[in-house]
Amino acid sequence: MRMRVGATLALFSFMMGIWTARAQGQAQPAPAEPMGQMGATDAMRKPAPPAGPLKITYGEQSAEWTPATLAALPHTTVTVYNEHTKANETYAGVPLIDLLTKLGVPDKPRGKQFRIYLVAVGSDGYEVVYSLGEICPDVHDATVLVADSEEGKPIAADGPLKMVATGEKRPTRWVRNLVAIRVMTAE
Repeated sequence: MRMRVGATLALFSFMMGIWTARAQGQAQPAPAEPMGQMGATDAMRKPAPPAGPLKITYGEQSAEWTPATLAALPHTTVTVYNEHTKANETYAGVPLIDLLTKLGVPDKPRGKQFRIYLVAVGSDGYEVVYSLGEICPDVHDATVLVADSEEGKPIAADGPLKMVATGEKRPTRWVRNLVAIRVMTAE
């Protein structure tokens, strides 16, 4: 049963990516080139435009977060293996669900609330999709962070804010220079 739920969540995330791309008028999801290079040497990586504050929207609610405003919130530290750099990396930040619940997103979803998903956007235009179930510790074992430090220092090249997730084989859904998160409901 647990494997079936995991497979269902993975399929849901994939379909939401396709649906989002089509809703934006694209025939297929945007190429993953900016994140596909994450962990590559600096000479190989395309520089991302400077990031501003992180804006999170959910319906009529919205909030903006900067490294300074996030610093005042409780932080979680995670160590993850980055397949691109072939090394463990330690990040600290605020669990994404903690920021979303401030806007009314349920942290223990039930029934139709599992139709809620989010699109995280980097300053370079890279977008990824997560279902609500993937970011709720009540449902999923992984942790999705809005990180503001790496290895104990403010994030520089990939920052100032970066979305990272535990439990993923590759960092393809990590978002550097995180600038927006749009929370939506699938029809």
